Amino acid sequence: MTGSRWLRWTFVLGFALGGFFDGILLHHILQWHHLLSLVPGMTDLRLQILWDGYFHALMYALAVLALWGLWRGCKQAPAAGATLGTLLAGFGAWHVIDALLSHWLLGIHRIRLDSAVPLAWDLAWLLAFGLVPIVLGWLALRRAGPGGPPPAALVLVLGLVATGAGIWAAQPPAGQPVTAIVFAPGIQPEAALARAGLADARVIWTDPLSQVTWARLESGNPWKLYLAGALMVSGAGMPAGCFSWARA
Repeated sequence: MTGSRWLRWTFVLGFALGGFFDGILLHHILQWHHLLSLVPGMTDLRLQILWDGYFHALMYALAVLALWGLWRGCKQAPAAGATLGTLLAGFGAWHVIDALLSHWLLGIHRIRLDSAVPLAWDLAWLLAFGLVPIVLGWLALRRAGPGGPPPAALVLVLGLVATGAGIWAAQPPAGQPVTAIVFAPGIQPEAALARAGLADARVIWTDPLSQVTWARLESGNPWKLYLAGALMVSGAGMPAGCFSWARA
């Protein structure tokens, strides 16, 4: 593997990390939008969450593919400064493409849907997390020289960051009193809870349109709900991220 091929994989990893950053911050923590928030007819919360999950699965696949490529060619890697510069460029490229394609051409979502001036938020986000990282990456590439951490160590650190981001995103927020569950059509929440061995759980509210049920699980293993007809369970690690941060 040549240095140029190494940098291409680094760019892909930076691109995937940009997607992780957007998903964790905007979908989970701030909850400003979903991937398809502005698509006509996409009013079903279950479908919104499902497509958020598809998006994160794609970012995971890109990150794993990039890390595999980097690990194979770590002995032929260029200087660490070039790697970091390319990583920043990939991170910024994600936000540029997202702004041009998702915000303005396709119009499937905006950065902040509740803003009176959504374009201002789009432009600020594009500048801070798109153009600035690209410029910083370009400067790092120009100044790249020998030295710095060994390439294998750098790949290991980047892999741990990507893995840690996914594990962190799968955790429920602190102090969340209830569990959100999406059941398959036709599944009765009370019966499914009983089949999963969670007979002491209390159903708080169910939305028949989106199939989302809010329940207080006093004990038991929420993973068993998947065997009883659940499609998604917050805090049970699947899907990684978006639904685990659903708020009651």
